[in-house]
Amino acid sequence: MPRRRVLAVAAAALLLGLLSPVLAHCDEHGGGKCSMDMPMNATKLAGEQPEGPQSYWSLTNHSGLMYAHVALEIIGWLIILPVGVMFSIAHSRYTLPTQFVFLIVNAFALLLGVIYNHNTPELYENNAHSKTGWAITWIASAWVFMGLVQVYTDRKNAHSFEHTVSESQPLSAEAMAQYQRVQDMQLPNPSRWSVDSGQGTERNSASLFGHSRSPSTESENEQFIGQTRKYSQDDDDEFEDNPEKRGFLHNTAVDKFLSRNVARFYVGRTFKVLRALYVIIDRVILVLGFLAIATGTVVYGGIARGNHIFNILAHYIKGSIFLGYGLLTLGRWMGAFADFGWAWNVKPPKEVVGRRRAAVPSAEFTESFVIFLYGCTNVFLEHLAAWGGAWTAQDLEHVSISVMFFGGGLLGMIIESRRIRELLNSSVVLSQPASHYHMDDSWQAPKSYRFSLNPMPALVILLLGKMMGSHHQSSMLSTMVHKQWGNMFMGFALARAVTYIMMYLSPPTSFLPSRPPSEILTAFCLVAGGITFMVSNKDTVAALESYDLDAMFTFTVTVGFTALLLAWTTVLIAIKGWAARRENTSQFAKRNAGALA
Repeated sequence: MPRRRVLAVAAAALLLGLLSPVLAHCDEHGGGKCSMDMPMNATKLAGEQPEGPQSYWSLTNHSGLMYAHVALEIIGWLIILPVGVMFSIAHSRYTLPTQFVFLIVNAFALLLGVIYNHNTPELYENNAHSKTGWAITWIASAWVFMGLVQVYTDRKNAHSFEHTVSESQPLSAEAMAQYQRVQDMQLPNPSRWSVDSGQGTERNSASLFGHSRSPSTESENEQFIGQTRKYSQDDDDEFEDNPEKRGFLHNTAVDKFLSRNVARFYVGRTFKVLRALYVIIDRVILVLGFLAIATGTVVYGGIARGNHIFNILAHYIKGSIFLGYGLLTLGRWMGAFADFGWAWNVKPPKEVVGRRRAAVPSAEFTESFVIFLYGCTNVFLEHLAAWGGAWTAQDLEHVSISVMFFGGGLLGMIIESRRIRELLNSSVVLSQPASHYHMDDSWQAPKSYRFSLNPMPALVILLLGKMMGSHHQSSMLSTMVHKQWGNMFMGFALARAVTYIMMYLSPPTSFLPSRPPSEILTAFCLVAGGITFMVSNKDTVAALESYDLDAMFTFTVTVGFTALLLAWTTVLIAIKGWAARRENTSQFAKRNAGALA
């Protein structure tokens, strides 16, 4: 422990020694930030800083520790952790090593943060970042621990299953031949893994293969592959003999201890609960990481104090929703949720993907429902910052926008209702006898009915962008920043309109993703607009004005970060696909490895 403490202090001193001269120079001439401007202009900027509580952003003492803390957290939560999540979804052998690397990097970042807090005054009392950061760290640690437990429990189950089979009655030649036929075919099963993301790219994913199956083959598949899935995961039956499968704990004392003791405690219902919690954390851990980063920007910038917290919350929450919407749109273009029919493809029937996934509503219905839900709830939140005070014209404008979301979302859900569409056709259908209706091709449903063409979500966001782009703000900079994300949302709507035109002229005919190129534009506009939405809060705009930064600064930084984020997201999905193919050893998957390239 003393040796570690000495190393930590030495590292902190080294970082501080390297950065102190630069930071001191920046503090003297740039008001706490480095600048290439003339000294006279820098003095002017320093004098224009707003009066109020000091923030960590303007604090130069031990700032090197803070920069190192931020850099390590970005590396851990935006680079290493997403890769670990992708490996986990793909059931890759590299999951645990990546998770442990993340824990190590995050631990160093936390250590630097603790040292920084110990050596600097408390400038943001009772802040949310410290509490949420530690809570999310414990959740991530529990996630890694549960993954480790699952590995050793699955190994124990696989070993027990093999022992049971070897001790039971010998397999007949007929049964062995039947099993070999199933292994050669390895047809997809309608059921999925319990931790399948539903993105249509996992191994054995029925949404990837639209091939028909005979009843005999299907029954064989369910009999043997179902048993394989129950007792073995990712070739766990080879885990004992294959050093690569066993990973970095192979034949260590920790490995032997876990092999002997884990399966004793985590069995039956306890193991099922553990696996369910692991799957849930797998899906939300990145969102929790984003929450920690968002609260970190608030505390570091010293914003959202007092009554301003409502304005910050509104912009951060709404902007985050559009940011997530953009990433989901990019995922749809890449082929995510193809088994739901969300990847601009023909929705696979229940015989291919199962009854539960076939019952999932369309993406347009989901978008309309979210818009409707936002309109319902936000009507009561627009006046929250001035509760008890007089209603202003701006409050009424915001409430009107919420009403537009309510009505537009409701209309979008109505359009997506099959029952409603059938009722709308009643006047035409009832005008002809039933015999003509079933025999004449002229009475059959058009091809466009097979695909959802619902413009309401795009229309609502188009109008929102137009309104906010013309919305009066307290300063010219605030007005221009609002106009930026308003124009981005309008660009999303126009790009989505291009997608619908292409889909109407040439409806999709395959279960595979069609990947319309216009959807890349929609994703880019949504992500960039969402980030700019978050930045357009009053406190951040005031800080930009105090440093004499214009709207072009926010625009260039936002679009640059958006391009990097979308590129990294695409790489992550590709990593998941690579890991899934590497783990899938079936002959069928190997023969069809390039089908979706």
